[in-house]
Amino acid sequence: MAVSAARLVLLASAAALASASQGDREPVYRDCVLLCEERNCSGGALKYFRSHQPIYMSLAGWTCRDDCKYNCMWVTVSLYLQEGHRVPQFHGKWPFFRFLFFQEPASAMASFLNGLASLVMLCRYRASVPTSCPMYHTCVAFAWVSLNAWFWSTVFHTRDTELTEWRAEPWMLAARALSPPCGRHLLQLLYGPPTAPHGLCHPQKMDYFCASAVILHSIYLCCVRTVGLQRPAVASAFRGLLLLLLTAHVSYLSLVRFDYGYNLVANVAIGLANLAWWLAWCLRNGRRLPHTRKCAAVVLLLQALSLLELLDFPPLFWVLDAHAIWHISTIPLHVLFFSFLEDDSLYLLRESEAKSKLD
Repeated sequence: MAVSAARLVLLASAAALASASQGDREPVYRDCVLLCEERNCSGGALKYFRSHQPIYMSLAGWTCRDDCKYNCMWVTVSLYLQEGHRVPQFHGKWPFFRFLFFQEPASAMASFLNGLASLVMLCRYRASVPTSCPMYHTCVAFAWVSLNAWFWSTVFHTRDTELTEWRAEPWMLAARALSPPCGRHLLQLLYGPPTAPHGLCHPQKMDYFCASAVILHSIYLCCVRTVGLQRPAVASAFRGLLLLLLTAHVSYLSLVRFDYGYNLVANVAIGLANLAWWLAWCLRNGRRLPHTRKCAAVVLLLQALSLLELLDFPPLFWVLDAHAIWHISTIPLHVLFFSFLEDDSLYLLRESEAKSKLD
């Protein structure tokens, strides 16, 4: 739900700085990278580097040039600290200690654990809720979309680099966005400069678009629960509208201009509408349906925890920053929200069976 909306706030602010930060603008950093590349990234030195590079590093895409940037980053940080200056950012990010091939170990692990929590709760939901439940397929689809988003979040925090090049037609960009598995179509998204007909697929942008899909599917889930069970035609029309919105959103950002400000405003607006809709329904049905308190708690806690995203400080022990702490704090909320979906689905099933007996 709001996890993706709040995460986009930090992602957008970081992306706006990614093109040039204080650290990577420093002459000492740039000269260090150039000298390192000249000495280590060509001829026999490059062969030596590749022969001694751990296999997991090469598989993760870490190159000689990446190693130069990483080592020169710490040289620059050391000079800043020696002179009593504040730790700078590099390419829009704080300096992190690399663990194995993980560029941001704490955030990557937290994203993985969020995905694992979603997977465990999906398995629990499928084991306890029969397929005949009116909300079964919508809830399962939401879980798959969430899993896909956390996968790309893990990839982004593990290794933020260009992945591959994709060819796709505009109509493919949002096809079946609101039905599982989300990853089948999201892998076909185009990313890169507006002038490039075949852009580069970047983990950060995959993170953006998968988060957008989660927000849209959450508001669709809310629509089905509050309106669609009584008026299926309304839910179907709303689903078509959301698909159209996602298609237009992704097409504009992919084919026209990747505008971080617009992307942030669009997702936050939809996210706030989503939260208001869920919270209003929970408050209206709280006495009749006690399990809605779980949903209301998730909504309110997410809003409180999102304040962590406003903090911006160098990572503690060069590993744990505000974003990682926020990711860690959202793990139990997935358990609580899927527990609400399970309770609500079983309630709807009992209500449906009772009506069928009366008929």
